[in-house]
Formats: sequence, structure tokens, C-alpha cells
Amino acid sequence: MPELPEVEHVKRGLEPYITGEKIVSAEFSETVHRSHSQGKQAVLKGMKLEDFSQQVTGFTITNLLRRSKYLLFEMEKEERSSFLLSHLGMSGAWFAVDSVEQIVEGKFRNHIHVIFTLESGRLLIYSDIRRFGELRYLEKLQDHPPLLAIGTEPFDEKAEELFLAALNLPKFTKKPIKEVIMNHQVIAGCGNIYATEALFRSQIHPKRAVGRMSLAKRTELFKEIVEVLKEGIDAGGSSISDYRNVNGEAGSMQERLQMYGKKVCPSCGAAVKQAVIGGRNSHYCSSCQR
Repeated sequence: MPELPEVEHVKRGLEPYITGEKIVSAEFSETVHRSHSQGKQAVLKGMKLEDFSQQVTGFTITNLLRRSKYLLFEMEKEERSSFLLSHLGMSGAWFAVDSVEQIVEGKFRNHIHVIFTLESGRLLIYSDIRRFGELRYLEKLQDHPPLLAIGTEPFDEKAEELFLAALNLPKFTKKPIKEVIMNHQVIAGCGNIYATEALFRSQIHPKRAVGRMSLAKRTELFKEIVEVLKEGIDAGGSSISDYRNVNGEAGSMQERLQMYGKKVCPSCGAAVKQAVIGGRNSHYCSSCQR
């Protein structure tokens, strides 16, 4: 699943192609139409397909934001403002192209589910192989409560202070630290891959209870989370399975990962162990991480 670095890279890639563009039309694939006719609401959530197309037509995209793993397209029309919310799910991808044929990889070209035609003639395309991603039209951000529950962004000025305060909450004391840092109410956008890497770099066992960590160790962990997320952004994200940026290019962060998906610890040579923590498969070295 794309995490903060991947979503941030998509945001940066899309911005120059869509900012200031007016939406002329929005069309959905037959797969999405069939799903909605069966009451399953693939891709588009909370609204009928026809209503969505009518709502977004005529809006100009004025800004593109990222909040945790969400993309937020800010739009304006006749002094009205609204948002298009996007979550990439497991395999969602955005493309800004002049034609469908410019999407090189067949697996993305064959799973196009939304095409926005822009006033310039450019196409803003959403492809999703597994269809676990979602789009929502929002009059205001408060219309989607999960957005309001997201914690501090890791690069914000007061992020460290708020992160440490969250770890002091009684509800987290007995929980494994890996589970807690993947909780987006604690820190935004740190998913399984980057949590695994940050814990290895700070030599913290993913099962260690939060209450058994010193302030110094908590602070060290925060700094490693920020650093590994920054590194992920600089590397264009981790293309471990289906992630691609807006130009269809793979990221290279997977080549820099030291613990996630590994079989041997790069520091001591011990066999990497696995455990399910917080519902996610975790990799760790029981010798280096305590």
C-alpha cells in the first residue's frame, strides 16, 4: 500500500499538470458502473456516478494537498469551493497524459476506472488494479470524519512534541510500539514499510511496549521516522508491487530498505524474524532490536 512518501511523490508529480485546469467531464469504467449497479460502490464512494460527474464538471483545480495518505484536490467554481478526496488503496495510480496510450504499462492501462477530461485536452486518469482505492466528492473536509482524526504530519514544526505527547496517553502504554506508530492518530503517514525501517534504525524491537521505552528512545525513534520518510520521498517512494508515480515510473526506495522484506539482518547476519503486529506482517532482528 502506498505510504506517505509515495503519495507525496504522486502529489508533486501531478501538481504542474493539473493546477489551474478546469474539469470538462468525468467518466467511469464499465467495471465501476457494474459495481455500483450491484450496490458495491467500487472506487467512487458515497455518491452516485452520475451525480459525481455532474458535481465536478466545471470546477477548476486550484491546489493539490496531501494529508497523511490522502490526496486532496481543491476545486473552485463560481465562488463555490469543494474537494476531491483520493486514497490509493493497495494499487491506485494517477496519470496526467494526453492520451491513454501514453500509459506504458498494460496492467495500469487495462484497469483505468476514472477519466477526467480537462479543458486543455489533457486527461487526468485514475487506474486501480485491485480497486481498493477510493474517490469522494466533499463540499467540506468535515464531511469525511477520518480526515479529522489524523494526527500530526511528521514534518510539521510541532510534530515531535505532539508525537511524544501521544505516546504518553494511557491507551498506548501496553501496546507494541510498531502498532502505535502505524496509528495515524499518533503520526500521519507512517505505514508498515517505513515503520519497520525506523524501528530497525533505532534498534527498537517492534513488540516492545510503549510504556517500556525511555524518553530518549522515543525521541530517537521519532527522528528516524522523519528521516526514513524523507529518504523515501527523495527516492521516489518504494515500488515493491504496484506503486508508480504520475509518469508511470517506479521509485527506488525498495533498494535502500534494510529490514522490510529481508531474510538476513544487514548488521549482524542473523536470520530476520517475522510476526504479525497490529494486523501487519513485521520483520525484525531479535539480536539488534531490543
